[in-house]
Amino acid sequence: MTRENEKAKSMMEGIVVSDKMEKTAVVAVNTLKSHRKYLKKYLVTKKYKAHDPENKCKTSDKVKIAEIRPMSKGKKWKIVYNEQRTVNSDQ
Repeated sequence: MTRENEKAKSMMEGIVVSDKMEKTAVVAVNTLKSHRKYLKKYLVTKKYKAHDPENKCKTSDKVKIAEIRPMSKGKKWKIVYNEQRTVNSDQ
């Protein structure tokens, strides 16, 4: 198999909304869509289950996910990059 035949893996950026499952995190991805007729822009949020083998991600972390082969019925993404959010202790 040559490199020309390989598909480009899609990547998305989102925020972890749940980390209660073992080795899995739920990531919410926001996309801006445009209405076909009225051309008004609106926000669509979709949740994806992503593989997190070391359980490093916590709720409200900003992460990048990449598409992989299906690991289970609903898990087809893997967390590639984890940018942890800082929480202010002043509040």
